[in-house]
Amino acid sequence: MLSAETIRSLPKVALHDHLDGGLRTATVLEHCAEVGHELPAREPEALGAWFYAAADSGSLVRYLRTFDHTVAAMQTAEHLHRVAREFVLDQAADGVVYAEARWAPEQHLQRGLSLEETVEAVRDGLAAGTHEATTRGTPIIARQIVTAMRHVEPSVTIAELAVRYRDDSVCGFDIAGAEDGFPPSRFLPAFQLLKRANLSFTIHAGEAAGLPSIWEARQLCGADRLGHGVRIAEDIQIVDGVAKLGRLAAYVRDARVPLEISPSSNLQTGVAATLAEHPVELLKDLGFNVTINCDNRLMSATTMTREYERLVETFGWDLDDIEFTTVNAMRAAFLPHDHRESMVREVIRPAYAAARGA
Repeated sequence: MLSAETIRSLPKVALHDHLDGGLRTATVLEHCAEVGHELPAREPEALGAWFYAAADSGSLVRYLRTFDHTVAAMQTAEHLHRVAREFVLDQAADGVVYAEARWAPEQHLQRGLSLEETVEAVRDGLAAGTHEATTRGTPIIARQIVTAMRHVEPSVTIAELAVRYRDDSVCGFDIAGAEDGFPPSRFLPAFQLLKRANLSFTIHAGEAAGLPSIWEARQLCGADRLGHGVRIAEDIQIVDGVAKLGRLAAYVRDARVPLEISPSSNLQTGVAATLAEHPVELLKDLGFNVTINCDNRLMSATTMTREYERLVETFGWDLDDIEFTTVNAMRAAFLPHDHRESMVREVIRPAYAAARGA
């Protein structure tokens, strides 16, 4: 069985990782003290335990309430810069070679920043972290995905922001937040704007809401990737030991639509009761374009290494499985094709070949 140390040493790709869901607890404590925001605990370890317990409710709505505290810690340019820098350093220390940090600029305007200033603060923090990680011998590429909150009044403002900064660290767009009751189609004008501008986007779908959410995200709105997408398994029947795919599941698989699956987070929001019951293994075995992600490292008390470690422990995943999903993720990244293939050819494949020969 693969050890945590071996998994950590392998190159990994993080496509679905929320910037406001991965703060260091010490950073939350310091920033909230500076702005006068009351927290439920005063020590890093206790605060981390509180975040995990509060998120581990089986409800996406309650899970999302934990972000009140992390968002409060990200309301100045200096705070955003630090959080983005630490995001990169923490990912690089975990063996991640490519990471996309998604976050919602509209949630970080409480202390007078403009939308543009928030994006530029995160851009500069990502750049600082990338430089520092590379200097330390753990090179990483980091980009940001700007996100609109799906429960607010729909607009094209954040989509336009993404387009303006597309050549300046922004690689894509997303909508996030409460999924059930707020279908992707509410933001259809934003997605149409992005398609006209030829900018990639992902959509949270198939986590708290089921197949209709996935259908809208992909077929109506044109999402390049599905954020979670795990409930596509509801369109699969097992009959006499044989999997029968419904029309939507077959399309998602055959069109190679990337699924940004986050196993630990999915358990916390009620997708499955245990990891053994999670459909990630079924989807992988049926040939879906599965990628593995953390979603929110703070709330789930996890890392990319820990996600893979749990899959190794539960399903017996080996180097082939980890490499398969890592290559899937790299090829689904919002980077130019030649950059993605270079990463697969020059970074990922050689490292896994070396691990097999060790």
